[in-house]
Amino acid sequence: MFRILTSKAGVLEDALTLTTPAHNMWQSLLKSSDNMPISMLESSIFKDMFGTSAMREVFDDAATVRRYTETEIALAKVQGALGVIPASAAATIARLADSTKLDMVELKRETEIVGYPILPLVHQISKMCGPDGEYLHWGATTQDIMDTATILQVRDALALIETDLDELDAILDALALKYRDAPMAGRTHLQHALPITFGYKVAVWLLMVRRHRERLTQLKPRVLVGQFGGAAGTLASLGDQGLAVHAALMKELKLEASPVTWHVARDGLTEAVQFLALVTGSLGKIALDVMLMMTNELAEAFEPYVKGRGASSTMPQKRNPISCELMLSASKAVRQHAGLALDAMVQDFERATGPWHIEWAAIPESFILTAGALRQAKFMLAGLEVDTARMLKNLDLSGGLIVAEAVMMGLAPHIGRQTAHDVVYDACRLASTSGRKLAEVLYEDPQVASKLDRALIDR
Repeated sequence: MFRILTSKAGVLEDALTLTTPAHNMWQSLLKSSDNMPISMLESSIFKDMFGTSAMREVFDDAATVRRYTETEIALAKVQGALGVIPASAAATIARLADSTKLDMVELKRETEIVGYPILPLVHQISKMCGPDGEYLHWGATTQDIMDTATILQVRDALALIETDLDELDAILDALALKYRDAPMAGRTHLQHALPITFGYKVAVWLLMVRRHRERLTQLKPRVLVGQFGGAAGTLASLGDQGLAVHAALMKELKLEASPVTWHVARDGLTEAVQFLALVTGSLGKIALDVMLMMTNELAEAFEPYVKGRGASSTMPQKRNPISCELMLSASKAVRQHAGLALDAMVQDFERATGPWHIEWAAIPESFILTAGALRQAKFMLAGLEVDTARMLKNLDLSGGLIVAEAVMMGLAPHIGRQTAHDVVYDACRLASTSGRKLAEVLYEDPQVASKLDRALIDR
């Protein structure tokens, strides 16, 4: 028996009449409650289903404060070289500023007071650097540091996405080549349309990936642009040295430079999120195709077999499309973030009152979800099990109706296209309702038989 008391804040506060091990467990739980993740992207259970460790490492707290610090160091270095601050102070800052030595508890506490993390970060780093730390953050504003750090993270994240897209391209290219001559039913509106090959279907997927790779190359110069404008974006505090510092800082960080600040012009970062929405949208389409092909009724293609993967807790026969489900889920989530990023573009005057904060969630979560979806796609497609015999069987499911267009076009030169359409339409209806093959019905139709011989109909 035990009794739990709850504090006004709604957290576990005490545990009574517990055995010692249980009591220790609850005390440990209480102490760690602030560190218990509630997001599937951070959950120790779900995080590697919906994301990847490599992408999380780009955006986690350690990486974020490291990029803040890197930007502050780069600013001091170029200002020292230009004589804006003493070169000795710049050297000290470059030598002593260390994000790994930050007191993260204190940083969190002060950030909650200030509302942004840069002033708290500057307080700590300036202390690390002693008197020379007074030259830290010279002429900069909070958003300069945070935006530039975000761009550095986005650069790393896009590199991971680019590698994944390259690998996915190779997988799909090989799959399209392997099954270029494997016939199957093409389907429109979920109905048999015309014969295609599975290689053709995969080639459609492949070309989406190729276009995304092209988009990624094109967007980099627009997105990977650093930020340095000072309080209102005019570099006023640096006088006639502002533009020189700006140019040198971007060169130091290997980022593009903008002739005018983009503090409230967020189209670059928004484009990055829209790109991720396009990528995951394509992955969602691929996932939906494979999910449908995995149905018992079609049974044409399956995710790789791994014992226990996709198993049901109660139905032993089940083989659920797990990777596809995760890809589809990611596509929907990133689509919502794309909408948020567009919303965040509408900002007031020279510094936004709120919309900027939307990006803090939309950008990292979109990248993590996209990386997770790409990982699932590579696993699923690299090991895709394709049943070409079942595809051929399904192709003949309608008894020849799937090639009705070919009959119509063969008949059209003799009786006109629209008349041929109506004649073949009626023949298809008769074949469907009588359960006979289309060829048999066509043999008996004088409008057809008088123009096409049996060998031509059969072909």
